[in-house]
Amino acid sequence: MEILRVFNNNVVLARDAGGDGREVILTGRGLGFQTKPGQVVDPAKIVRTFVPEDGRDPDNFGAMVAAIPPEHLALAEDAIEAGRAELAIPRSSVLAVTLADHLSFAIKRLHDGIAFEYPLRAEVSHLYPAEFRAAQRILDHVNASLDAPLDDGEAVSIAMHLVTAGFAVGDLSFTYQMTGVFAQLFDVLEQAAGRPIDRDTVNAARFITHLRYFFVRAASGTQLDEGADKLSSAIRDSYPEAYATALRLQSVLELRLGEPLTDDETTYLTLHVARLTAEDRG
Repeated sequence: MEILRVFNNNVVLARDAGGDGREVILTGRGLGFQTKPGQVVDPAKIVRTFVPEDGRDPDNFGAMVAAIPPEHLALAEDAIEAGRAELAIPRSSVLAVTLADHLSFAIKRLHDGIAFEYPLRAEVSHLYPAEFRAAQRILDHVNASLDAPLDDGEAVSIAMHLVTAGFAVGDLSFTYQMTGVFAQLFDVLEQAAGRPIDRDTVNAARFITHLRYFFVRAASGTQLDEGADKLSSAIRDSYPEAYATALRLQSVLELRLGEPLTDDETTYLTLHVARLTAEDRG
């Protein structure tokens, strides 16, 4: 592989000549020492290879890797592997690096005595129970390696990274926005029902899964639009109360996303509302 840029003594950007010519970030002790662009990478020194996924700029991604202590990169990778005992976590360079960056900053905050609030803790544990359990396993692994443990609330942020890794959109702010909207939607459901909605049921899990994929569809401009007018009319006639609630959910989503929902998306919302409210009554 040919070196394209040297970030520091241990991190370089290189072109993978043996594959499709893609650019990769390589780490290893002394990998960049006294080297320059155009030279061939010493393969014996390569410890880790990171691929800039999700359209990440290789230079920016490499600079991010170079700013993270090598021991924190290793800690994040090992911790993610431990988390796979709870969840099928995708193998992603972006996840490994962004989690390492987060953990590195959290460790620094701890050493500096800076407290941090963990928003959305209740929402995350309810909306993403599998990711939250995996995050707790990851945090346990991290804390076992530290002299002073990180706060239990760090599992919230770690879970958000895992949720983000499950989507094509690799932006954590997208996940935070999505989670905030979920909480707002459940508030609307509870107001309409006049009682709490149990978020730990199968139907609640189905609703959350539907919403997660709706966000991905909306972000990629591919909302459901099959023109099923007869089906939509039948569902609306069968579940008028659920449809009225779905229209309120639609308004929230359109306001937060800044774009209209298709009729088909509203129809599916109606079905999920009907299931949730019927279950709750039972």
